[in-house]
Amino acid sequence: MRKFVMAALGGTLAGIILTTQVAGPLIAQEQQRTASVYEQLDLFGDIFERIRAQYVEEVDPADLIEAAINGMLSSLDPHSSYLSPEAAAEMREQTRGEFGGLGIEVTQEDGWVKVITPMDGTPADAAGLQAGDFITAVDGESLLGLTLREAVDLLKGPVGSEVTITIVREGVDEPFDVTIVRDTIKLTAVRTRVEGRTVVMRVSTFNEQTYPNLVDGLNKAVEELGGLDNVDGFVLDLRNNPGGLLTQAIKVSDAFLEAGEIVSTRGRNPEDGERYNATPGDLAQGKPIVVLINGGSASASEIVAGALQDHRRAIVVGTKSFGKGSVQTVMPLRNNGAMRLTTARYYTPSGRSIQALGISPDIVVEQPPRRSVDEAEAVANERRTRSEADLRGRLSNDSLTEEERRKIEEERAIAEKTAELREKDFQLSYAVDLLHGLAVIERAK
Repeated sequence: MRKFVMAALGGTLAGIILTTQVAGPLIAQEQQRTASVYEQLDLFGDIFERIRAQYVEEVDPADLIEAAINGMLSSLDPHSSYLSPEAAAEMREQTRGEFGGLGIEVTQEDGWVKVITPMDGTPADAAGLQAGDFITAVDGESLLGLTLREAVDLLKGPVGSEVTITIVREGVDEPFDVTIVRDTIKLTAVRTRVEGRTVVMRVSTFNEQTYPNLVDGLNKAVEELGGLDNVDGFVLDLRNNPGGLLTQAIKVSDAFLEAGEIVSTRGRNPEDGERYNATPGDLAQGKPIVVLINGGSASASEIVAGALQDHRRAIVVGTKSFGKGSVQTVMPLRNNGAMRLTTARYYTPSGRSIQALGISPDIVVEQPPRRSVDEAEAVANERRTRSEADLRGRLSNDSLTEEERRKIEEERAIAEKTAELREKDFQLSYAVDLLHGLAVIERAK
């Protein structure tokens, strides 16, 4: 018994020695790191006081601190930033779908402001700005060296005022100026229309209106076509959609999925990860879907495209998306401002990260440059060829009933209308043709 007690004491003593040997250096390292942090904070305080006391001009201490916060956050990644009380209020307005400005979603790359996308129906859209454009100056003032927030402040201004921005565009040799009149931006989150027997849902942003707009527009379009039996399929147009609310992206994805994961987020700590799953119910009731994307499709729009693609619920058509696969959490601050901090990454149902990779379309379809009016007329003239029906004295077709003849004429009118659409929007016309082809095969079964 005595030997057992001694052995136990020996084991306990060895455990204490081992714990001390392991924990001791770890505690010392942690204390050293903490001391280093306090030294850096002391250095910051020293620099702050010297600037306040000795800078050539008097400066506002609050401005200095805000600039330091901005610098700290912007050094992390392009999407983390400090929002002043005014900027935080503007952000809340944007999520409600109405705000003032030019109508562009921007990020920062290599010190310049890069256009993610011009929003539909806005002054920037009307002025011809494109996804991928770099804005290098505003009213002649260079943006190099400014934070994204400072650059955006220069772009903003009173409604009705003019701003001249300098654009650098790939494929254009020289920078050029564009003058835009600022306006109140009223975003219609979803615009729905009918092309032939296809329902086209143009989703321009993910704000609080997106899902209700989508459901309402889809139901009206289906009713216009006389019910789902007369619908070839649906086009979900996410081109130049810069993203928005995660909750809305999940609802839009869920609208066309019966079950399964929509998206997952993974942060620094594994326990902070979340998974979002679909609930039963498909608004399209199994009808085929084409999702259109391009380089201006970012964030929430990539979540929707990725979810429908991974579940084989939709064919993704267009060009590679922007590749913004990070989650920003907006944290309110005591001064009524806010901090936008990147806290996680998005992952599609198959487990792939969108970050810096984007969504690759199933079918790559480039959008060709628009033809001039003369070129478009020349193409139209080429299509106007003579046929048997134009010949004098031709034989009549006695194999068709009036109903069959009417049906053929309707089919031809739809095909010709889609052909006209190619001149305006080749990617969309490709999607419509694809859905029509799938419907023809399905009806032949």
